[in-house]
Amino acid sequence: MPIDELSRAYGASRVLVTGHSGFKGGWLTSWLATLGADVTGVSLPPDQGPDNLYERGRVGDYCDSRWQDIRDEEAVAAIIKSTRPRVIFHLAAQPLVRRSYRLPLQTFATNIMGAANVLEAARHCADVEAIVFVTSDKVYDNKEWIWAYRENDALGGLDPYSASKAAAEIVARSYMEALRGAGEGYRLATARGGNVVGGGDWSEDRIVPDIVRALRGREPLVLRHPRATRPWQHVLELCAGYLQLGARLLNGDADRSVAASKFVGSYNFGPDRTNEVPVRRLAEAALAVWGKPDHPIEYGASTLHEATYLRVDSSKAQAELGWTPRLSLDDTLSWTLQWYRRYVEDPSSAPALVAEQISAYSQLYSITVAI
Repeated sequence: MPIDELSRAYGASRVLVTGHSGFKGGWLTSWLATLGADVTGVSLPPDQGPDNLYERGRVGDYCDSRWQDIRDEEAVAAIIKSTRPRVIFHLAAQPLVRRSYRLPLQTFATNIMGAANVLEAARHCADVEAIVFVTSDKVYDNKEWIWAYRENDALGGLDPYSASKAAAEIVARSYMEALRGAGEGYRLATARGGNVVGGGDWSEDRIVPDIVRALRGREPLVLRHPRATRPWQHVLELCAGYLQLGARLLNGDADRSVAASKFVGSYNFGPDRTNEVPVRRLAEAALAVWGKPDHPIEYGASTLHEATYLRVDSSKAQAELGWTPRLSLDDTLSWTLQWYRRYVEDPSSAPALVAEQISAYSQLYSITVAI
């Protein structure tokens, strides 16, 4: 999809992003602003410490921030009623697996009922035409097999985070097919992706932030699951998928040959197979990109259940949306680690770094790739 098609979809449109103070939400909000969208953000205040992307990247300059817990049904309804968004990107969540073990009830309440509050409020707002409902690749009943999961495979999830996201998918399907509101209601699709890396993520228990913290603190890097294989992808790859899916839900195919309603459903967004590598290999490659290949690595252990192998099949997104990943693993690590290196040298550079990478990716994004 050419970048000007995204501009036509979002330029001057009222857009609501839940979770805009988070890592992915911050990048998505910044990109929407460059497309000319009128963005309202709904989120809790950022919780990733003084380095958080929302403040350092000045994300608040690009949107109207509403600090609100999505578990508050009445408050969420009031915001959607007053802002009347044309499209909603729902990203707000408790997104961390290990935290979900410590706070399972909070995780379930936010990821299931909080999401339902957004969908319920939206169906009572006639202005809402489309919702991109972000979940995770961890919604699948993971058998630890080598085959990639497709959108029609069984949902599951043992840890509280994965279980909550799988449950949210079921809730979304109910709204998708039975509870969209009067008339045709809004068009809803769920977006499943995961293991995102990129500048500005400072979450606990995530590999790239852990690497950067170890380098800054001159401490050994501790890996809990060095053999776990993940499909690593840059945050802008996923944001591109969200934006493209939203544009299709709003306007249908580029030449109007496919109606917008045909894009209701679920979509996987995953990287190429070459980006699927074990945690240990990713860490060693990242340290080499930083220029510290000999930085000490230690191996810890975790008694908590976490998947060892998980990959998704993105054929549907490629065939129906024309979405395809642009960045190799080397590119992904280069973009990510260069962002952090420049940020560590000068934290005030964060807004420029975000703008530069959105501009660079937009150029890649506009290149037509054969499917």
